[in-house]
Amino acid sequence: MYIYLAEEDVFDPVPREIFNSLGIVEFSMELEITAKTRLAREDITTIISNLKEHGFHIQLASNESLEGIMARIAARKEHRC
Repeated sequence: MYIYLAEEDVFDPVPREIFNSLGIVEFSMELEITAKTRLAREDITTIISNLKEHGFHIQLASNESLEGIMARIAARKEHRC
């Protein structure tokens, strides 16, 4: 799993539930991402959009979307109440 941040070391935009589920966070690399950047597994337009709108983007090993993860977390919270 990779988490892309709009600003270096600024995890504040990442919802606490997601951040707490990440485990140990370790710096991997710094990338300058533009519309011309090519990545093997991620759509660059989606990454740029998520960075602008949310301040972060998560690249998962599976094909599950961030929205899917957030929906699962919300459902767990509802079942606890």
